[in-house]
Amino acid sequence: MDRRSCISRNLICDGRPHCHDGSDELNCLDATSLASRANVLKCRMGSRPCSDGTECVLYSHVCDGKPQCRDRSDELNCRERSKSCDHRCSDGNRCIPKKFLCDGERDCPDGSDEVGCGDPSVLCPGSSLCISQNQLCDGQRDCPDGFDENNCVVQSSNNVPNARSVPLKCRRGFKLCKDGLDCIMYSHLCDGEKDCQDGSDEEGCATLCKAGEFQCSHGKKCIPQERVCDGHYDCQDRSDEMDCSKLVEGCHHLCDGKTRCIPDTFLCDGERDCADGSDEEKCLVACEAHQYRCASGQCVSEGLRCDGYADCSDRSDEADCQRPPRCPSQLRCPHSHECLQKEWLCDGEDDCKDGSDEKNCNTPPAKCREYQWQCGDGSQCIPLSWRCDGKKDCYNGRDEDKCSQRKCPSHLYQCGSGECIGPSLVCNKFINCADGSDEGVGCAQRNCSSRSPPRCDHHCVSTPNGPRCYCAAGFRPQSNTLSCVDIDECDSASHTVCKHTCLNTRGSYSCHCHPGFYLEPDNKSCKTKDEPLLLASVQSELLLLGVHSGSLRLLSSVSRPVFSLDYHWAQQRVYWLSPDYQSIRWADMKTSNKGILIKGVKSDFIAVDWVGKNLYWVDGLVGQILAVKLSNKTVKSQEYTVVLGEDLEQPSSLVLLPHRGLMLWSEIGSTPQIERSGMDGSKRKVVVSRDLSWPVSLAYDLLDNRVYWADEKMRCIGSASLDGDNVKILQLAETPSPFSVAVFNDRLFWSDTKRRTIRSADKNTGKDQKVLLKRPGQPFGLKLMHTLSQPAVSNPCDQLRCTHLSGRGPNAVCRCPKGLLLSKDNMTCSQPRESSFVLLLSHRMIYQIYLRSMRRDGVALKKMPNSRALTLPGTNEALGLDLSFKDLSLYVAYSGQGSVDVLKLGSSRSRQGLAPLGQMLKLEDDSVTALAVDWVTSNLYWSSNGRPDIHVTSRYSGYTTSLLQGSTISIALHPPTGRLCYSTIVLAGGKSQTEVDCAWMDGRNKVVLWRKSHIPMSLVFSNNGTMIYWADIGEDLEHYLDGSGYKQFKMGPGLLISFTHTADILFWVTLDKDVTKLWFSDGLQPKQLWFETKTSVLEVRAFSNNSQTGNNSCSNNNGGCIQLCLPYPGGRTCTCGWGFYSINGTSCAPVPSCPAGEASCFDSSKCISSSKFCDGHVDCPDQSDEQDWCVLSTHSSFPSPILLPLFTTSLSLPVFCSFLPSTPSSTMDTPVPNLQPRGIDLSLPTCEETQCNSHGDCVPPPGGGTDLVCDCHLGYRGEFCEDTVNGALSLPLTLSVIAVIIGLLILAFILAKMRQRQKKNRRYQSITECCHKLYQVLLSGSELGHCDHLFSP
Repeated sequence: MDRRSCISRNLICDGRPHCHDGSDELNCLDATSLASRANVLKCRMGSRPCSDGTECVLYSHVCDGKPQCRDRSDELNCRERSKSCDHRCSDGNRCIPKKFLCDGERDCPDGSDEVGCGDPSVLCPGSSLCISQNQLCDGQRDCPDGFDENNCVVQSSNNVPNARSVPLKCRRGFKLCKDGLDCIMYSHLCDGEKDCQDGSDEEGCATLCKAGEFQCSHGKKCIPQERVCDGHYDCQDRSDEMDCSKLVEGCHHLCDGKTRCIPDTFLCDGERDCADGSDEEKCLVACEAHQYRCASGQCVSEGLRCDGYADCSDRSDEADCQRPPRCPSQLRCPHSHECLQKEWLCDGEDDCKDGSDEKNCNTPPAKCREYQWQCGDGSQCIPLSWRCDGKKDCYNGRDEDKCSQRKCPSHLYQCGSGECIGPSLVCNKFINCADGSDEGVGCAQRNCSSRSPPRCDHHCVSTPNGPRCYCAAGFRPQSNTLSCVDIDECDSASHTVCKHTCLNTRGSYSCHCHPGFYLEPDNKSCKTKDEPLLLASVQSELLLLGVHSGSLRLLSSVSRPVFSLDYHWAQQRVYWLSPDYQSIRWADMKTSNKGILIKGVKSDFIAVDWVGKNLYWVDGLVGQILAVKLSNKTVKSQEYTVVLGEDLEQPSSLVLLPHRGLMLWSEIGSTPQIERSGMDGSKRKVVVSRDLSWPVSLAYDLLDNRVYWADEKMRCIGSASLDGDNVKILQLAETPSPFSVAVFNDRLFWSDTKRRTIRSADKNTGKDQKVLLKRPGQPFGLKLMHTLSQPAVSNPCDQLRCTHLSGRGPNAVCRCPKGLLLSKDNMTCSQPRESSFVLLLSHRMIYQIYLRSMRRDGVALKKMPNSRALTLPGTNEALGLDLSFKDLSLYVAYSGQGSVDVLKLGSSRSRQGLAPLGQMLKLEDDSVTALAVDWVTSNLYWSSNGRPDIHVTSRYSGYTTSLLQGSTISIALHPPTGRLCYSTIVLAGGKSQTEVDCAWMDGRNKVVLWRKSHIPMSLVFSNNGTMIYWADIGEDLEHYLDGSGYKQFKMGPGLLISFTHTADILFWVTLDKDVTKLWFSDGLQPKQLWFETKTSVLEVRAFSNNSQTGNNSCSNNNGGCIQLCLPYPGGRTCTCGWGFYSINGTSCAPVPSCPAGEASCFDSSKCISSSKFCDGHVDCPDQSDEQDWCVLSTHSSFPSPILLPLFTTSLSLPVFCSFLPSTPSSTMDTPVPNLQPRGIDLSLPTCEETQCNSHGDCVPPPGGGTDLVCDCHLGYRGEFCEDTVNGALSLPLTLSVIAVIIGLLILAFILAKMRQRQKKNRRYQSITECCHKLYQVLLSGSELGHCDHLFSP
């Protein structure tokens, strides 16, 4: 009756209103239908049905003087008893029927209808059984169908033994009351009626509505102004749809019999928004300057007129052209000036007026892909989801063949042939089903008029198979009963019911729109007030297309292709990327202003952060995501900030969610995937890793919170939730080569470079496709522009006061451009100190690079930045280095001759490179594996393969002493505090393990710091000595300990080679596929790649003016010590070198020669019998007679080995020879043993070979004793080193892996033992002779002679 819409005739009088005014259910003549409808309508508690059965009215509105029912029945017979008035409430106005008495619900305000009720009082549905009130929700099933225990909500109480505490969950569209006892519809909030028992639905309601809101006449409910007179009831009293003949605020056009109001932006926009079409009548839209008006009313840029390609929907822009454009004859429409692209020929779409481009087509058989289904004749492929969806999509209709029979809705009759017909058409003596199954002899034999028909809840229908119970539309039969229950249409395939949100109601449902959208006349779709614009790049053109109106504007035309673009809505500015220009440019939409934001970038994709006012871009070549502040001026490369620069193989696309602080990107490398993280690079996770091949474009659906992607190789468009769930793949015939994708509202947009078109379709199904744009050239980037796509939210970064860029993750953080470091205030970015530099050591070169070059030359470089390349003197290869900053003295350890040389490093202004200053050490057949310089005293702490303990050598006097035992890997010193830390391999429980130990620099007070690292190396102190750092090459982690505890920092990718730290910056070197990379981080921001090089780097060290400051007790006059001054916290220890012993604490004297048969303790304090060495009993004050260099041969005729320290006047290193049995000499009364260096046995199998299976070293047990135990090599375990670690891992393999990992630096002493065994035959004669002579020297006191060369440094 309101003339707003048309409905099918079979929907009239079906028991469910379809017209807005309910007129389809008025004056229905079928008495049975009317009676059944009276039974169908069930009103909620506190309301009753109107007499016409079309709606419910609140009891508070009955007899209130204002009719609410259309038939005014709520105001009839208010003072006199009627047939239905069996009980009058105490207010004298309210009258209720008898069936409302004692039904368990309070229908009178005073509850008098439930007073004096006796049991039983509740009827079980579908049966004649009645139960008492206390049987409801008592935990026991009393009704046959369990009705009494359905939807129970029982408050949890300590006083109720069987109380249930399961929280009540409300379905969508309902809100839980505060007391948790009931769910009410959101539409009943603040409606003036208390629906919750605690009245919480009326709490916190605004007494006055805000500006732009409408207040319902009854109650306190406020609704947005745009929902007034939109044809949908939002107020319970329907006051929002009354008096719609008057124009209200925001209403510019009334239509549909003055029942619907639309804004002015809906007028003449090319879409029918009124059911009567009046919004698109008499349209004469004014085009802007420099635009051409099409005959259809569209507006297109004047520059597109007569260019040979139709931009008007009616092609009028290519009519009456004086100069037709040039195009090949085979690509020209025969009866017009229009040109074609060869991709448009035989593409299924008429591009010429006469359709000649689609004639005489030879279409090859379609090859369907993985997510497609082939129509029977092979000419067409459709998405798998279109198969058996109830709609014929194949030209031949084969997609709906052989489908399982679709079940009819419960209110319709199912024909045997599959059709659905209304119940009134069954047994009406007319065949309505194709197979005639709606008629038969059963119609007359047994029907609803027969005796004892079923007691149907809604209505009975006579069928050929006998009488059957049917439910009204919106209801379904309850299983095994005659009752009908509501269908929740919103639960199943909600997008087919409503485009936005669905609210279920009893027997029906209603569709609602998200804020900012209007409900369309179909009561299903939604539309924005302002027209969305499609920003597209077609080859080198930037175009703005009105999605509804079809208006087309040429925003910019450049000479190079535009691949990626984005926009900032608040600034009305467009940004685009042209790889050929290697720049990111911008243009204002409202003015002619243009500019360049960034120059010299090889980017693949850009994205605008409209909240933080930043621009992000992807560099797929380097594998980074970068950002910069938006500006009107060109930004220098020094201002770029690396947001994410690790583990990115080949990032391709990027999309930002600034309102949530998230970003997503796609990888198209060896492992295609879509990842997400915070916009600061934190909390990174993989979202989608399956059903991907080449995801080249990403888009975000703000309404459904999903990510969409275009896959160029799979030729599809996919989508998933942000958690990676519910993946959907659409492989359309129209996506042979999708390049870019965008989503807005319920539509999906994409560009295809092969078809050279831009299309849109329903985002859920891929159907309802529309060709939006066909232009010459390939379409690339797409963005859907609308204010709702970039919602205005507060920027949390505004409160941080960052000096440069801020990023959002879980929290807002400040980020610094490349080459700047974040200060400890977490806000200020500053440059590295001018004097800071790193030293890179290769085998024959040292490279000095100042940190200030980061700011000058940038980061992520493909080659080493400008540096000082210093050639090392000599021919031997370097192994390690350290620097004394105060005098620029370099200490370099070499292989081969096992030496440590001191070199002078010239200043940065000096042309002098490296000047030799002398040699500190020279180890025969040995190599230094760890070294660290005490820059206060110039003492060198070191360890070597053959001498794995920590030793100290004075640079100027050459004195050497030993401090700490163990197989040392790395050493770090902090002279101002007198502390040292080192990593070592130790034996624990019969197994070797690594640990980080710390001690005083005089060797005392040793403590174990950390035991949970695999291979700790590159130890370094912080400047103040309160923190120790090290790298774990077994896990690619950097660890550090301070007063707050242990922390770690992920360092990969690649093989970790070396690590250092200075000026609050971490530096490390990795090796990846023969490419050496130097990384850095301030520990607060993500790591960044400084540069990569093909040069092989062994070690990196970093220094600054502040890295070596302070003094200790040895600073002045060597602490008063004659030889070695070793500091400790608050003091110093004077120590003597080998061959000397201490006198009065500061002086040293040469060790006196010991009598025959005796040897000196290592501290030269006394002489003891040679037989007391390694006898299991400590005799020397320094315990040197029982230390772990004792080597016992099971074949020795001596009770224990005798170890003798050997010294000459020029000797500064200890060499130990063990007495082994030999043939008695004719010149001696006692046998003279062959003396051999430690660890070498040339005459008989050694303990290592016999007891440890050649897979370990024999060492004293941790608790002391004479029996030796095995210290297994890496890769072996067991009491006798008989088992391999991880099953098949062998020692050669273990050693080779370790050698690669640590660059032959860390565990070289293991390899040295192998080399010693290989050289044993060559060295056997000379060592044996010298050890024999040494024994005689000790007995006679004569000269050492020609054996000096074996032991000289």
